[in-house]
Amino acid sequence: MDTTHFCSTRRLATIGSAAMAVCLSQAAAAQSSASPPPAAPAAAAQAPAATSPDPVTPYVNARYRLETVDQDGIAESALASTLRVRAGVRTAQWHGLSAVLEGEAIVRLGREDYNDTVNGRTAFPVVADPSDIVLNQAFVRWQPVQQVEATVGRQAINLDNQRWVGSVDWRQNDQTLDAVRAAVSPSRNTRLEYVHSWRVNRIFGPDSPQGIWRDTDIHLLRGSVTLAPVGTLSAYGYWLDLPSAPALSSRTLGLRVTGQQAVGGGVTLHYAAELARQRDHGVNPARFSHDYLLIEPGLGVGPVTVRVGYERLSGDGSTALQTPLATLHAFNGWTDRFLTTPVNGLRDLYADVQWRLGPVLTSAPATLRLQVHDFNATRTGTDYGREYGAWLIVPVSRQISSSVKFSHYDADAFATDTTKFWFSVDFRF
Repeated sequence: MDTTHFCSTRRLATIGSAAMAVCLSQAAAAQSSASPPPAAPAAAAQAPAATSPDPVTPYVNARYRLETVDQDGIAESALASTLRVRAGVRTAQWHGLSAVLEGEAIVRLGREDYNDTVNGRTAFPVVADPSDIVLNQAFVRWQPVQQVEATVGRQAINLDNQRWVGSVDWRQNDQTLDAVRAAVSPSRNTRLEYVHSWRVNRIFGPDSPQGIWRDTDIHLLRGSVTLAPVGTLSAYGYWLDLPSAPALSSRTLGLRVTGQQAVGGGVTLHYAAELARQRDHGVNPARFSHDYLLIEPGLGVGPVTVRVGYERLSGDGSTALQTPLATLHAFNGWTDRFLTTPVNGLRDLYADVQWRLGPVLTSAPATLRLQVHDFNATRTGTDYGREYGAWLIVPVSRQISSSVKFSHYDADAFATDTTKFWFSVDFRF
């Protein structure tokens, strides 16, 4: 057994168990200020701690997924049928203290006709959902007043649009950080937060050589302010020192603005822009300086919102800007051809259409999303390829939602033609 993994897991479990014992014995004192618990357990580390009339609130959510991958250059096509069950408990607040303890199980249903990155099935394309049972979250939160909070333990952390730091909830196994997180809101529209993490629990699970990044020295600093009528301005600095992945160690400083403006006649203008500079840091043996640029205007008319975007991640032919802690599936196409930025950089010119179709099976509206991408190298101008995708989400009830998703990458000078299909059903209780 990996002694480091055992000790770390035992330490986190002890933290969570001790906090729960305290909160269980005293939570009745918090009942007078009770409110419903958060609806999304996976994001519990992101939201302010909720109180509840009950000392302990159990929750369960599950997701069944069927995923297929057809990739040129690989003889077999992948077919993965998996089920994720995530269950946990959260305590009510007691003197500002609360806790969450959450486990997660991913199981294969049916044939093993896919490469889950640890099963050795390299004749098949990758579907990075290995079977496992893990401690997903175990943290204690202290919130003495509404404007101040601190969280310690294993937690899912999502910052801004998850371009730099996210929990990768698209995959069956979350990415979580063993970390200390502190946040303060000096005013209603201002937030400052800091995260220090010493371990990254990645989506590949503990059986993968790259499933756990140990002994990391990660510092995440972010401040945001909402100014009417401009929108939300964010400034951030992310320092990643990753001994398990030295080439991904970096320092990134950036600014981001997002907002929307009603322009009359039922039309809304949406906008997002971001600029960042990334340099080598820590154990990275390379020396580089790369730029990040995002410009994304959009227009909403009734139930339809159309966005066009230009995203640029620079490269110098040897290294390129990387975002190893991001929810990468949400960016640069759903076929995941650009999880690692090519050394000649990446320019993504895209259009995204979201259409609220209205109620289908329940009062919640179904949503259709369409995407198209054109990819080029920033350094050489090489045409990498194009991608087209569609995603339909249909709520079935308040607790159940289904989705169908399709994406095709048409390769030119990077990677190979790839087609992916997903069918998912989510249950939350």
